[in-house]
Amino acid sequence: MTDIEPKRVGIIGAGYISAVYLKSNFPHFKVVACADAIPENANARAKEFGIKTMSVDDLLADPSIEVILNLTIPQSHVPVSRAAIEAGKHVYSEKPIGLSREEARPLLDAAAAKGLRVGAAPDTFLGGGHQTARKLVDEGAIGQPIGGAAFFMYGGPESWHPNPEFLYQRGAGPVFDMGPYYVTTLINLLGPVKNVLSIGRNTLPKRKIGSGPRQGTEFTVEVLTYVTAILEFHSGAAVTFTVSFDVTGHNHPPIEIYGTAGSLQVPDPNFFGGNVRLLRAGARHWTDIAHSHSYGDGNHRGIGLAEMAAAISTGTPHRASGEIAYHVLEVLQAIVAKAAGDTTFEIKSICERPRPLSAIRPIPDFR
Repeated sequence: MTDIEPKRVGIIGAGYISAVYLKSNFPHFKVVACADAIPENANARAKEFGIKTMSVDDLLADPSIEVILNLTIPQSHVPVSRAAIEAGKHVYSEKPIGLSREEARPLLDAAAAKGLRVGAAPDTFLGGGHQTARKLVDEGAIGQPIGGAAFFMYGGPESWHPNPEFLYQRGAGPVFDMGPYYVTTLINLLGPVKNVLSIGRNTLPKRKIGSGPRQGTEFTVEVLTYVTAILEFHSGAAVTFTVSFDVTGHNHPPIEIYGTAGSLQVPDPNFFGGNVRLLRAGARHWTDIAHSHSYGDGNHRGIGLAEMAAAISTGTPHRASGEIAYHVLEVLQAIVAKAAGDTTFEIKSICERPRPLSAIRPIPDFR
């Protein structure tokens, strides 16, 4: 991999998360410029990391930039990604890939027609903790997976976020904000989802900002903030998934997978590492499993972009793909639609389980 030129990347959306990507040190890509609808944001990031600042139009028109890293707000993901595709560039987007399947499907079709790649976060499933869990499932450590449970619940971002309103608008809420991490991880372990049943509620239609200069400001909640779903997978497994911005605290592990020969505790999918624990049938105690893969000891956001850049160079499929992100989006849309009472919503897409990564290597070649 080291003899391949890194892909030249331009960032659109120079907010908080852009710094995480700019700090990554994968040799497969190089961020050379950034742009933002608020020029001051782009100028600050450019000065901090020694890259160029450009207008969005100039960045898209620059023939030397091969990949657009789309870090805009969810409502802008599809328009910005579509502009990148129209400019002849590959695109990697933050999650979710779009707000609905109706807007996201034409994006993927346009990219395919031009022979361009679309990738999307989350990429935490490529981390050492989650690849270790995948290896155990594939090796039959728990037998045939039959079910599981997943939980993301806390009191909501308004307690610490100075401008939390966008997290309570369409395209966000606990399902769309955190759901991509959980559903992507479950697809990595169990394959695509066939059907969804769900219920939900908007517990507090009005909330107040709890910190920062706007503390005490009231805002309207537009989304369901407590949702419980059952995900039926094509593999036959059924997983309960509860996600909420209403819960003071709980003691559930993030994800457990149950099989005919044992149970598996999977790390928090918001992170790359974490404890992997196995309980084999007949055993009395859980066993901590050492990571079998790299990238489980820190924040390695950018590994999905790096893997896509490597796949472009080698002509192989990439793992954090637009098709997986689209399937995840459709599952999330089904969860929200059915929780809101639309029992007619059907999941129409299917995706391949992403290929597992090989075991630990000094320099990842993503084979």
